[in-house]
This record gives sequence, C-alpha cells and structure tokens, in this order.
Amino acid sequence: ELLLYLKTMKRPNILLTGTPGVGKTTLGKELAQRTGLTYINVGDLAKEGELYDGFDEEYNCPVLDEDRVVDELEEHMGEGGVIVDYHGCDFFPERWFHIVFVLRTDNSYLYDRLQSRGYVGKKLQDNIQCEIFQTIYEEAMESYKKEIVHQLPSNEPEDLERNLEQILQWIGQWLKDNN
Repeated sequence: ELLLYLKTMKRPNILLTGTPGVGKTTLGKELAQRTGLTYINVGDLAKEGELYDGFDEEYNCPVLDEDRVVDELEEHMGEGGVIVDYHGCDFFPERWFHIVFVLRTDNSYLYDRLQSRGYVGKKLQDNIQCEIFQTIYEEAMESYKKEIVHQLPSNEPEDLERNLEQILQWIGQWLKDNN
C-alpha cells in the first residue's frame, strides 16, 4: 500500500557516492528494496550500454563516457525516485539530486575489501589514497550545495542498518515537505 502511494507521489533523487569498496551497492540495493525507488548502478549501466570512451591501461579498466551516461540517465532523473550509485559525482547535473550521501570507510576495512575484489598495485594504492584524502567527499562538496551533502560511516554491518534508517527518515521527511 505504501509502495503504491510512493509511486504516485513526487519522489526524491538520491546520489550514493564514495571510493570503490565503501558499500554503495549494498546500501543502494537495500534502500531500493525498502522504498520502491529505482536503483541505478552507473558502472552496470555503462557496461550494458557500452558507454565508454577508450581503455585505461594503467588501471586496467574502460574509461567512462560521462556525456553519454548523462544522456542515458536524463529521462529517469526527471521523473524522480532514483537512487544513483557511482564512485564519481562531479559530472552529473547539480539539479538532478535532492541529497548526496558520501560513504566513508576506514582504510583497514577498505584495503581488505578492495584486495578481495582483485585490486592490486597502483589501483589499490590510489583508491586507498583517495579515501585518506577525502577526494570524493571534496568532489561532492564542490559539485553540490553543501547542505545536501552528508557523510555516512560504512565499516561494520551495524553501520548499514543505521545508514538505511537515517536515509529512510530523510525520505519520509522529504515526501512530507514536497507533496
């Protein structure tokens, strides 16, 4: 009943961002399940639509074609009710998001998570450095209004539950304020 109600309302767009391995996908999928909002993993979207602009030999991964990603997402974003998950955030139009959550993870946890994904050498080191220097958080603070950017700790399983509760509360308040 609540889900049906949610579908007919004006709904917020949420950006989940942060260094690879901080738990964006786990949080995003669970959030979508609990709210009925649409979850979009930009990495998967790019893979499906081959939205690439070459290959990065150093990091051994394709280079995202940001313009094509934005074009691909545009129609979804206008309708609202979308959770976007990506480790970068400065190329999305500012008007798309009502709130931005930057997930943060302590290096001891992050190192193990990235290693288990097969990250090695420079790719592993650079992602750890990225987290140490708050690179994604600063990118978010420069790209969006400061008051919509929030950091969430993402270390232990309890953090996931706490973060879900916090975001669900925020969504509830947003719906009240905007409908």
